[in-house]
Amino acid sequence: MPAAAPDLRIRPYAPGDADALWRILHAVFATGETYAYPPDLPREEALTGWTAPPARAWVAERDGAVVGSSRVMPNQPGQGAHVANGSFVVDPAAAGGGIGRALGVHALRAAAELGYRAMQFNLVVSTNRRAIALWESLGFATVGRLPGAFRLRGEEEVDALVMYRRLDAPAPGGAA
Repeated sequence: MPAAAPDLRIRPYAPGDADALWRILHAVFATGETYAYPPDLPREEALTGWTAPPARAWVAERDGAVVGSSRVMPNQPGQGAHVANGSFVVDPAAAGGGIGRALGVHALRAAAELGYRAMQFNLVVSTNRRAIALWESLGFATVGRLPGAFRLRGEEEVDALVMYRRLDAPAPGGAA
């Protein structure tokens, strides 16, 4: 398990973070391995989609540089708005340093503070074993499998998982 990233600072996204956030979003989306966004998604569309209300976005900083980001928003409108959806990106150059875990723990706490009762991930790519292991370690359960729902790198169809966690239940090890 990666270290808790004690040198990491997580703070609300600010417009001055746009260049750094875009660099990370573009690097992650362009792989076609973890997000359903098109690899050539335009900058403004990506930034607006990540940060515009009702989403709440944060960035993770290490040594003054943005190395990751998370966002929390309602998973559905209206009668489903009590369940949060979370999204996370980490600078590929900083992967494996505990940033994703720190962002995940932070997002779970923030979602609970914002009044959400649960968090759901609608499309966790089944080949993304690192993310699946992280979310399971933070108390998420796979509640559904969507056969062939994701085109890995735009080609091979792989399964996607729906993962869910109540926010009023403690995570293993008291993570959040």
